[in-house]
Amino acid sequence: MHSTAGLILMKHFLYVFFISLVTVFSSSGFLTAQEEEGVVEVEEAKESAPPAPADKPVEKTPSVLAATDGEYTDVKLEVTELKRTSGDTLTLKFTIINDSSEHMSFSYDFGEAGKYHTIDFNSVGGVNLVDAAGKKKYLVLRDSAGNCLCSRGLKDLQPGSRANLYAKFPAPPGDVEKITVEIPHFIPMDDVPISK
Repeated sequence: MHSTAGLILMKHFLYVFFISLVTVFSSSGFLTAQEEEGVVEVEEAKESAPPAPADKPVEKTPSVLAATDGEYTDVKLEVTELKRTSGDTLTLKFTIINDSSEHMSFSYDFGEAGKYHTIDFNSVGGVNLVDAAGKKKYLVLRDSAGNCLCSRGLKDLQPGSRANLYAKFPAPPGDVEKITVEIPHFIPMDDVPISK
């Protein structure tokens, strides 16, 4: 009885193995399978020229206006946009790239010190802009509840990953064309151009 069960299992295994081989070889181009009336015939595939590459839409990668390092080893930051937006505001878009072997926590590390420190948990509410010539510092805009108009509810940044973030500010006067971007724990980036 054990030998009959063993034979059935062996036949089943060989059948699955054979089907797997046919699938692998046919998908890799070594063999071509043709099916006619329930019968599978396997034959050698003919050599053919590789297909011409299809025209792929060009992916637009954001340009980097400024980049910096900071206190975190193998973590860098890139500013991808600093633009005047409606409502007399300025929107900053930036990316944190974690090339380290450890996760990076946002926690309270990027929040505004003082009044909004606890509400800024897992946000980038502590980011600010400095107009050195005009001697003015611009803090992130906030709603009536005190929440920043910025990336919030952030999760840990895993090794080898990146986070695309944003923050909104009151716009500086129209004649200010460049400004310093300060993000906690990173070296400030001077003279970042403001676009319209």
